[in-house]
Amino acid sequence: MVGKVLGIRDLEQFSSRRSSIYVDPECEKFFELPLFIAASSNDITTKCQCWQFSPGKEPALRSFTEIQQQLQQGKKREVKNILRENSWPINSPIRSQLWPLLCGQHLTKQNTLDGFYWEMVHQVFGTTELSEKPIMLPAFVDATHCLPYHLTSTGRAVADRIVNVLGYDCPDITYSPVLYPITSILLHFMSEEEAYICLAGLVGSKEKVFINQTKLLHEVTWKTVMQIAKKHTKSAISYFQRICPGLKLERVFMDWCWWILAGLPFQHLVRIMDCYFHEGIKVLYRVALVILNLFHKECQSNNEWSPDNIKNDIGNAMIKFCKKIPVSPAKLLHAAFSIRGLSSQYISRIFVKTEMLLKSRSVLNSGSKQLIKSRSSDNLPTSQSQVNIQMMSHTLTIREKMHSESCRNLLFTLWSWLPVRITMYQPVLLYTTEEHGCSLTTFYVRVEQHEPTLLMIKTCNNEVFGAYCSSRWFERNVKDDRGQRQAYFGTGETFLFSLYPERAKYPWVGIENDKDLGHSSELFMAADSKMITIGGGEGQAIWMDENIRFGKTDSCKTFNNPPLCPSGDFEIRVLEVYGFVGI
Repeated sequence: MVGKVLGIRDLEQFSSRRSSIYVDPECEKFFELPLFIAASSNDITTKCQCWQFSPGKEPALRSFTEIQQQLQQGKKREVKNILRENSWPINSPIRSQLWPLLCGQHLTKQNTLDGFYWEMVHQVFGTTELSEKPIMLPAFVDATHCLPYHLTSTGRAVADRIVNVLGYDCPDITYSPVLYPITSILLHFMSEEEAYICLAGLVGSKEKVFINQTKLLHEVTWKTVMQIAKKHTKSAISYFQRICPGLKLERVFMDWCWWILAGLPFQHLVRIMDCYFHEGIKVLYRVALVILNLFHKECQSNNEWSPDNIKNDIGNAMIKFCKKIPVSPAKLLHAAFSIRGLSSQYISRIFVKTEMLLKSRSVLNSGSKQLIKSRSSDNLPTSQSQVNIQMMSHTLTIREKMHSESCRNLLFTLWSWLPVRITMYQPVLLYTTEEHGCSLTTFYVRVEQHEPTLLMIKTCNNEVFGAYCSSRWFERNVKDDRGQRQAYFGTGETFLFSLYPERAKYPWVGIENDKDLGHSSELFMAADSKMITIGGGEGQAIWMDENIRFGKTDSCKTFNNPPLCPSGDFEIRVLEVYGFVGI
């Protein structure tokens, strides 16, 4: 069970089992003392001798109980700082409780009930006994990167079984090369069942990204790291391109995660995991940038990494460098978290832009044959989507004075513009001025916690237009690290549309442009007690007043759109906002 407090007898049994079954004796070189040393049966996470071996006067390390209390009180930022600052020794017993607690906070499915995992094991393998024969790994595992981290053959068999069960329980995972290495790391500090529950939390997390689960997202991730590196490690990138004129950066960054998972010493990796299990993949982004800068520095001062020695294979040289990285785990993390201008929102914008760019190129590269097919029945909404459209049309006010077939065609068009994953969810009317009144306060009460939302406006001149809004309207209240509210929020998935009299979609300008277009191109959504705005930069694409009665529309840099109605100013006849059930 996640967060279980182990007693002395539990610890003795677990430690014995761990050393004889899961961990190769070779791995003991990483541990100065046995993994579990309990001071008392009530508190195993404090007074541990191995926490005191560092020389000099250092602040006392925080206990599991303290961190657990902070999480229970919702103090995630305080927990983040504790995890970053507390360098628990690799053999500290705290991780046997801490890691399940951190991963458990991300769980969204009911797969933590007692016995669930073993029921799944029996369902998949027909027995709970561990087979002596090799287990075929799921297709999403990269066989070349099944890193065992000194697990014994039995330990590796346990890891094999865990990823098989996870693949059975999560059929949407199609490509996830880092999943196996993380499984192996978890098994150093907990039981098989606890490791599975931790992975279920990381895979199922809705708020943060931990583990990519498709080839598309895997590619988006390494390209995101590459884009961030071009900005934050300019000197290193320029150096590599100078010594290797024909170098394609893509070949280097495709293996970025293996700099960390396959290159860094185990003690570094464990400390990174302390933070990763709470903060997500952005921790790995930061570490990767530090590795790049350190490698660049060593290349200029150490003959081992001279241009002649690395220019033929920088990617492999990076991993070799990481194996003997010249800084301690504490210094590595301190440098990683000292990088400025690398907020979660910034990373998210780069990620979404990269994802949408890859998707759009995929469509363009599919060729003219696919364009011809798009006019056939192959491009119609799925049967489930057609049901959802029909349900939506029953509540849609804009259907008035339109033939039912015309309204249906408009909705089919709109549905084809939505992200594919959204079209499978059932739309639900969250707010309409005809039923809920014309009040921005009511709008927020009924809409602000939903993500995404679809806004549809019908003017008194019968124009119909709106926006797909990718983020919650509640984000208008979110404060940055300095305690200030950010004026604009949202992501590049946001888009504008017009349905009547013109029919057009206006996506974010960044999708088809690799260049940095500046701040004005990323003004997706803004809101306060007086107004709502979508799109900005030399004009606002959609602006509505606090009474949701009057509005205006201009061209804007974020979407490069024309005014959505000819007059520019409009009077709102009805506003409808839709959410999607099950997201």
